[in-house]
Amino acid sequence: MAEILTLLWGGFLVAFQPLNLMLIIFGCTVGLFIGAMPGLGSVNGVAILLPLTFLVPPTGAIIFLAAIYYGAMYGGAISSIMLGIPGASTAVATTFDGRPLAKQGLADKALTAAAVASFVGGTISVVLFTFFAPPLAHVALFFGAPEEFSLMMLAFATFVGLGGDDIAKTLFSICVGLVLSAVGLDIISGEPRLVFGDIPGFMRGINFLVLAIGIYGIGEMLWTVEENYKAGGKSMLSKAVVTVSRTVKNLKELLGMWKTMLMGSFLGYFVGILPAAGATPGSLMSYGIAKQIAPDPDKFGKGAVEGVIAPEAANNAASTGSMLPMLTLGIPGSPTTAILLGGMVIWGLEPGPLLFTQNADFVWGLIASLYAANLFAVIINVAFIPVFIWVLKMPFTLLAPIIFLLCLIGGYAPTQSMHDVWLMILFGIVGYLLRKLEYPLAPAVLAIVLGPLAEPALRQSLLISNGSFEIFFTRAYSAPIMISALILLALPLLKLLARQMKRKRSQA
Repeated sequence: MAEILTLLWGGFLVAFQPLNLMLIIFGCTVGLFIGAMPGLGSVNGVAILLPLTFLVPPTGAIIFLAAIYYGAMYGGAISSIMLGIPGASTAVATTFDGRPLAKQGLADKALTAAAVASFVGGTISVVLFTFFAPPLAHVALFFGAPEEFSLMMLAFATFVGLGGDDIAKTLFSICVGLVLSAVGLDIISGEPRLVFGDIPGFMRGINFLVLAIGIYGIGEMLWTVEENYKAGGKSMLSKAVVTVSRTVKNLKELLGMWKTMLMGSFLGYFVGILPAAGATPGSLMSYGIAKQIAPDPDKFGKGAVEGVIAPEAANNAASTGSMLPMLTLGIPGSPTTAILLGGMVIWGLEPGPLLFTQNADFVWGLIASLYAANLFAVIINVAFIPVFIWVLKMPFTLLAPIIFLLCLIGGYAPTQSMHDVWLMILFGIVGYLLRKLEYPLAPAVLAIVLGPLAEPALRQSLLISNGSFEIFFTRAYSAPIMISALILLALPLLKLLARQMKRKRSQA
């Protein structure tokens, strides 16, 4: 313990050198706006700015990119809350309750909750990173395909209840999402499937952000246009204000939700350290669990603050957790850390267990910079809340075209293909119609995220076991996770049966 604290102190001396401190502040600010831009996200932001890092030493370079990563994780919540457009896949779950809060004139509350939860999740994950990196990395090595599929099943189980009491519509929504996730080339045979008449654009599959921005950006805009027509074209969010007294009141209220923050932080960090898992599954699982353990789950999707806290704590914790396998094993934990890994190799640093001994100044300087980046990110985020509120007060006749333009940019930016733009518009119209028919959208969106992760893990597991499903129940780590998933899947059905039996008794 004393040795770790000594090394951490040396890391702070590195992180707070004037150049590195300036890079942290600049990286957090740039990352905040990169994360807020729909379709851009931390992956594209880090990739675009990677060439700039060759102007500074390797330690300053990784600190700068890590600060961008941190800032982008904070910034993803901004467009989710303000416009209903996920800034990145990690912020989709924040849209579910963040946007309804903004429409109720509580945007400052949602933004404050997102910032505080992100800070708590980031702080807890950095502390865990500091003291438990080697043993956690060792555990992550035991996670093969069976464990990954069990974890995906657990994620599915947590959001079966997202559609409310209508389990049939929820399961239908999940199935639609899984079908869409299967579009493209088969992962084993390489044969095209569900490509709708050999349309070339479908060969590479359906980009998740195209679906998310279509449903939650264009679909939300169409819905709001309809609702706004009744309000005479004025902004329905003009009552959104931010004052010191309201901020203090919001902070006091958030203190009572510390259990949700802790749950999201630990869950997000654990999912983040798993190779190739990333922050998106962690944030979705955290939202699903928060809803299941909440005393009043019916308020989720209508403006529950816990629905903002849980995914934001999880995705920021996961962003730190994903750096652990990168540094200790040389295995990227997310797409963004894969770019960071490439940068480290270019700078002459070899990731792996020896990195902690051969380049201690670099490693501990990076870890200390995460503490600083977390602090500056929350300060910058809270400082800009009045600016975000000002955007909300714009008349909707001006805001709607801006939202539509941002959606088009967000749909085009990842692949630079007009196929994705047309597909996004189609998803927006379908999302609007499904909302009119009261079908839950969240399960479909979550299924298309987890589908590409679950399918290869399932098929690899069955290849290993010669087609036997026993492999999920005989391995030390996959068995408890799979059993927990099956229990969670059964709970909504048991609750439904219990209600029906109670209704029959009351009628008798």
